[in-house]
Amino acid sequence: MSTSTPARGAWRLVAEREISTRVREKSFIIGVLVTVVLVAGAVVAASLLSGRASTSDIAVVGPEASAIVQTADGGAIATSDNTSFEAQEYNTADEAEAAVRDEKVDAALVPADDGGFRIIGLTEVDSTTEQALTAAVSETVLQANAAQLDVDLSELSAGTTATTSVLEPAPEDDGGRYAVATVMVILFLLTVMIFGLQIAQSVTQEKESRVVEILAAAVPIRALLWGKIAGNTALALGQVVLVVVAGVGAALAMGETDFLGDVGWSLVWFLVLFLLGFIAMATLWAVAGSLAARVQDINSTTLPIQGLLFVPYLAVFMGNDTMTEVFSMIPISATMVMPMRLATETVPVWQLGVAIGGTIIAAALLVKLGVRIYERSLLRTGNKLGYREALSLSAD
Repeated sequence: MSTSTPARGAWRLVAEREISTRVREKSFIIGVLVTVVLVAGAVVAASLLSGRASTSDIAVVGPEASAIVQTADGGAIATSDNTSFEAQEYNTADEAEAAVRDEKVDAALVPADDGGFRIIGLTEVDSTTEQALTAAVSETVLQANAAQLDVDLSELSAGTTATTSVLEPAPEDDGGRYAVATVMVILFLLTVMIFGLQIAQSVTQEKESRVVEILAAAVPIRALLWGKIAGNTALALGQVVLVVVAGVGAALAMGETDFLGDVGWSLVWFLVLFLLGFIAMATLWAVAGSLAARVQDINSTTLPIQGLLFVPYLAVFMGNDTMTEVFSMIPISATMVMPMRLATETVPVWQLGVAIGGTIIAAALLVKLGVRIYERSLLRTGNKLGYREALSLSAD
């Protein structure tokens, strides 16, 4: 093991080397740009689709049917679904039905033999159209019958309505919140996996080619590890920040200011937890690379790390709420799960504190343990080493 005197700021030189090497790679630049464009495009598309209004043309026969369509157009169902209805007048029910068959209109509202109305569709009637027209028919006919019988409809219907209230209202735009939460989970997983494997491969390649022996003669091994962690953490965090900024910028451009106000703090905490979690995981990836004797060994030496990532990932999408809550406070997995909870629900402050505090402690312990293993295994050649075997090696 190198006994050379540590040069001041040696880890910074290693970090700068990691950063300069990666940013000159076309694949890295293209990957970042593609990710940014995809996220921004997804935000724009989601905003356009969610705010898109639709219009349904309804074939009608007679002024009463036209009035019903007008009532449906101003009803609560149409308003909530961002849908409008327009009446297209025809002389007979047969003509209205023919217009439906020719797909000139979306549906038809014609008088029925029993004195009511029929809603006609080609293969089916859209649920929003059916509900809106049915409610409008009921309201219009009821008012007409009440007027004919000289009945005060307001007095007759007094007390027949029921209001709904909930003790813990769900946040508005749950779909958007869950979409943001899912993106954060996947972004963390993919970023840690991609950068982690590159860290492990870099360490193993330097070890296999014996370049590391030259580096260790000039730079303390501990500085090599810290430099790799710092350099790759800066790159990974920079990429994630760009993605978040692109998504926020696209949302602002589409006028989604209210939605950003709802999920803004979850994005901030996501970046904080990402930084802490990535430092811990980067250490483990570097250690996995030092244990491998060849690049082919990386699959086996990184298997425990992949388990640490995929277990909470599966728990989020396949487990129940209790399991998600537990994993959101466990170190390392908290960096993935807690931001998701913050985006979709109200999280007690103490749980957020446990997640952050536990992750900080875990990161410090893992870095300390990683340095110990890294120093003992990096210059060992021959067969790959196991974690226990590396810990039992003496520090030369």
